[in-house]
Amino acid sequence: MKTFPNPTITAAEAGAALDTAVKIVRQNLPLFTSNCQNHSSVNDIYPPCENDQWTCGFWPGEVWLAWERTGEDCFKNTALTLVDSFDHRIRNHIEVDHHDMGFLYSPSCVAAWKLVGSEKGRDAAILAADQLISRFHEKGEFIQAWGTLGAKDNYRYIIDCLLNVPLLYWATEVTGNEKYANIAHRHVATCLKNSIRADGSTYHTFFMDPVTGGPSHGATCQGYKDDSCWARGQAWGVYGTAISYRYTKKPEYLDAFRRVLAYYLERLPEDLIPYWDMTFTSGTEEPRDSSSASIVACGLLEAAKYVGEEEAAAWRKLAAQMLKSLADHYAVQEGPDGIGIVRHGTYSKKSPYNTCTPEGVDECVSWGDYFYMEALTRFVKDWELYW
Repeated sequence: MKTFPNPTITAAEAGAALDTAVKIVRQNLPLFTSNCQNHSSVNDIYPPCENDQWTCGFWPGEVWLAWERTGEDCFKNTALTLVDSFDHRIRNHIEVDHHDMGFLYSPSCVAAWKLVGSEKGRDAAILAADQLISRFHEKGEFIQAWGTLGAKDNYRYIIDCLLNVPLLYWATEVTGNEKYANIAHRHVATCLKNSIRADGSTYHTFFMDPVTGGPSHGATCQGYKDDSCWARGQAWGVYGTAISYRYTKKPEYLDAFRRVLAYYLERLPEDLIPYWDMTFTSGTEEPRDSSSASIVACGLLEAAKYVGEEEAAAWRKLAAQMLKSLADHYAVQEGPDGIGIVRHGTYSKKSPYNTCTPEGVDECVSWGDYFYMEALTRFVKDWELYW
């Protein structure tokens, strides 16, 4: 595994960085209690939005993390108000015809159940799990990402779903119904079989054959091109395989973690924060994606729980190096109302080869803020996952 000479964050520095993030969350509570936070900032300021985006669950996750850090009622009360909104959303089927139920309901409603015993949060999250498994295809054994179910041009899944399926493992734990975990197992097996290339890089999206159920081809939507490696997709692979191992203890999942991590590390620039696509490594004006570094740090700290001390120590050191770079050079220290927490994230950058809508380029992004806070929280305490 590649190693780096970069400095590591100390526990005191991580605590101070987390407190700075909490200060920004507290400042933004009035803006984002009856509203949600847009997926990405505009000049580092988040516009408010309705609860209708796939990213709306990350802000409640930040609020719960702030409550865990401080115990202040203002955070718990805001988070529970947001639970009401998420309960309304799933019961009224508002923009939920896609696979992002885990991103929406794990850091908002599962967290509410785990932290304060919110039955409304639990029930909403179970409904979200039901919605997620409704997109599972027996032919091909995968959860379709988006689009009309079964449509040939959308008969695909994306690597991001590795962070949605933990909702299904949780749903089996709280209901006793194995159907949720069984679908999670089958989807993850399909993903790891097809989405990881021989060199450990990953496809963003993978198409299955709707007639035979066999693999068709890999492609990208948000990466630079089909045969490159989108940084955030690789980060989802790192963290997603770690969480999958947590729930299943399948050794092949930990092996997959090592493979995708090794490729990720080989493509990092000197400050350990990747460019938005890993085809770029240095000497370029392409934007970074700070959110990928935070996601990978979470994966490293999770996976370190399950291996021998030598390997675990190396992974914890890597996470501490990534967090040091983020805290010192990417994190926001202060700003006006609506300010984000971590700069230089990239939501969706247009290239000559992809099909995405360009937005949120070199901005704060809501999941980047959330996973930065999660990684810091993991670093300073023994943290129970919302995932």
